Amino acid sequence: MMAEFVSDTKTIPYSDKTVFAALSDLSKLEQIKGKIPDDKIKDFTFDSDSCSFRIDLVGQVRFAVVERQPNKLVKFKSENLPFDVFLWLQLVAKQENDTKMRLTVKADLNPIMESMVSKPLKQAVDQVADLLSRLPYDKI
Repeated sequence: MMAEFVSDTKTIPYSDKTVFAALSDLSKLEQIKGKIPDDKIKDFTFDSDSCSFRIDLVGQVRFAVVERQPNKLVKFKSENLPFDVFLWLQLVAKQENDTKMRLTVKADLNPIMESMVSKPLKQAVDQVADLLSRLPYDKI
């Protein structure tokens, strides 16, 4: 059963083109690695099409880009997990330097797993969306 977790819509004060350029090439995130809290997520590595990290109690997780729609969407799929996880970064331009962003995670969880991870996963989705909304996209 696919469980869905959706962040609040965030406003990013940059153009959709600038935001997409940074978020669709994951190697650019190397520059902001220090802003990611390492209390729960460690050992971040990036290349242009994937990122991987280690989460305590889960192990090494890798997300690979499976779809890009210029200035609108970047879709990722998990690897190295016992269940499928899909992540969408959706962008909508409102004005020249006003982009709305929403992060959606869909995970193939059984009801027991869903009850255990729903709250922390929703919090993680909101935290990641908040972090992404505050990045200095003009410097990435």
